[in-house]
Amino acid sequence: MRLTDRIQPGVRVLFVGINPGVRSALTRHHFAGPSNRFWKLLFASGLVPRALTFEEDTLLPQYGFGITNLVARPSPGIDDLVPAEYLAGWTILEKKIRKYRPAVVALVGVTLYRVIRPLVETPRVPPAPRSRPIPLGLQPPTIHGARIVVLPNPSGRNANFTYAEMLEAFALLKPLLETARHSLSNAPPPPGRAAGASARRAGAAAGRSGQACGTAGRMRPLPPASPPRRRAPRRRAARR
Repeated sequence: MRLTDRIQPGVRVLFVGINPGVRSALTRHHFAGPSNRFWKLLFASGLVPRALTFEEDTLLPQYGFGITNLVARPSPGIDDLVPAEYLAGWTILEKKIRKYRPAVVALVGVTLYRVIRPLVETPRVPPAPRSRPIPLGLQPPTIHGARIVVLPNPSGRNANFTYAEMLEAFALLKPLLETARHSLSNAPPPPGRAAGASARRAGAAAGRSGQACGTAGRMRPLPPASPPRRRAPRRRAARR
């Protein structure tokens, strides 16, 4: 059973998991494992105003967040996945990022970044050896303009990071969100809207109404022309 993405236009942070667990597939909700700390971390880091449960994952888009997975097929663990699934999943994920244009792509799990890093970086780089640690937080490459942030896997089975380290990583998203929000508020208006405003200003300067300027359909039509007046026929003088 496949999970439904929780993505809507205007998403600012897109959380990406590697693939759904069995419980998430059964409940049809993301990060539904009983020991998964994703929802607890989301609230403790200040990213949402109240504590949410996995059953409320449909509410995330109203906060500017979205959730998807690299591989849609659920499994008990990532060891059940094969490299071909990663490659096929990346093709689909890249299209989602290009379509929705989030400001940040938050990869939930170091393993996930290790998998897609060779596909993201330019020039292409070989996969990082497992012995080389990947730091949490902001990464150098971008995907269609979106910044990449690596978060720890919040599963209760992840013993590589403490809860405090997980919380610190999730909290890194907040300043990135503020930066993205500031950039959007300072963005120039669309060309059509700017042109319309310029036309209204030009019309006002010329002494015309701003509503009539540039909107011929709203202008009051001219009255019809009066029909030409007929002249009385001139009488010819009688012949003498």
